[in-house]
Amino acid sequence: MTRPVRVRFAPSPTGPLHIGGVRTALYNFLFARQRGGKMILRIEDTDSQRFVPGAEEYILESLKWCGIEIDEGVGVGGPHAPYRQSERREIYLKYATQLVEAGWAYYAFDSAEELDALRKQYEAEGKTFAYNYEVRSELATSLKLPKEEVEERIARGDQWVIRFKMPENEMVKMHDLIRGDVEMNTSTLDDKVLYKSADQLPTYHLANIVDDHLMEISHVIRGEEWLPSLPLHYLLYRAFGWTDSQPEFAHLPLLLKPTGGGKLSKRDGDKMGFPVFPLFWKSPSTGETAHGYREDGYFPEAFINMLALLGWNPGTEQELFTMPELIEAFSLDRVSKSGARFQPDKAKWFNAQYLHRKSAEELAVIYQPILKAHGIEATDEVAGKAASIMKERATLIGDLWELTSFFFVAPTEYEEKQAKKYWKGDNPRILKEVREVLASIDDFSLENTEKIVHDWIQEKGYGMGQVMNTLRLALVGAGKGPGMYDVTAFIGKEECLKRIDHLFATLTPAE
Repeated sequence: MTRPVRVRFAPSPTGPLHIGGVRTALYNFLFARQRGGKMILRIEDTDSQRFVPGAEEYILESLKWCGIEIDEGVGVGGPHAPYRQSERREIYLKYATQLVEAGWAYYAFDSAEELDALRKQYEAEGKTFAYNYEVRSELATSLKLPKEEVEERIARGDQWVIRFKMPENEMVKMHDLIRGDVEMNTSTLDDKVLYKSADQLPTYHLANIVDDHLMEISHVIRGEEWLPSLPLHYLLYRAFGWTDSQPEFAHLPLLLKPTGGGKLSKRDGDKMGFPVFPLFWKSPSTGETAHGYREDGYFPEAFINMLALLGWNPGTEQELFTMPELIEAFSLDRVSKSGARFQPDKAKWFNAQYLHRKSAEELAVIYQPILKAHGIEATDEVAGKAASIMKERATLIGDLWELTSFFFVAPTEYEEKQAKKYWKGDNPRILKEVREVLASIDDFSLENTEKIVHDWIQEKGYGMGQVMNTLRLALVGAGKGPGMYDVTAFIGKEECLKRIDHLFATLTPAE
């Protein structure tokens, strides 16, 4: 019988969710949806020293904005609640002591100061200290101390940790769904801490194995930074006797800097002017802020499309995918083993593609808040029309105002270069004639105005560029914008005449 697919995204609330984390969540979601499985959100908040207020809420809002739906977990609930590890603390000690009783783990009473002194001693001797099979029987552990002393120390409240007893010189053979077969010798590994009496909390290694087992996780899809931990996790499943229900593992490639060297960081984004977080973030402790894709004017569907292709190749030339299309096409066997270089310009390209495909009705919804922020009251029809005319020139949502502001606000200043070039010689006289032509037109539709004005220009023998660019100066105030008849039809006859009159009243023609 095929095992039901259950995946989990398990971030730590230690700050804003990096886009690498969003991609991990996305790949889990796509995998689960394609196979009719469940997506679980678990918050791994056992590191109390690094906990950041607001980070959990940020994670939930980010996933919601991205369209990554949670079936079970924090914010949703489910049969395996609670889904915050800090609320499950009473679970883990039982499993940690179970490992001690089975001979797979031991108590260690070394203080941080004692371990630091040992490290310095090793360094002085030109060696590297590792808490492993070579030293554990010589230190203050339950492997060396009499049982009575161990029990006495625990009873009187001495601080202790439980460490995994890593086997000596054993080859651990593992399988990764992306990287294939992997093996590692246990003698190269140290005895990781599984549980700490100081805060009565487990470390990542114990908590994640126990929770994945209890929550019946079938596949663990996570970042490659956890690949070195895989031997320990395999051995923990063996130690607990859970190998039959052990999940399959897949370790995703890193997101690399645009230059290709090293993991993508906030510093790279700050330096090169692009976000590395889905949403705006302000640190509650330092006040430091970070850009977000949402606030910078990206569509969630464009952001997700871009992320999906950073490390995964559909095997076709197709680049634009809706979420349903991603779900249908996604497969772990087409995820790259090597890191994926982030390309800020490609992110903008994706957003532009989605923006260009928006209907007038969709654009109206997007553009209305921007118009209101600039004090403009317009109908949805007008807002959508303005955005539609200029959408092909826009990349981000915020570009729309700069590109279309002249539709709603008459120019009060005129672009110096354009004015010097066209507000001279015969052009002011010709513009007065154009004004008379426009004033005489009753049907001010784009097609009718264009025909009448073009016929008049040909009859007069004027240069088309000469007339149109002078008219553009009056109506737009600059040398940019769409076709002039898009502008005349949009603002209407009365506004056209008013803007022409304002140019004459404001700007003296050049000699």
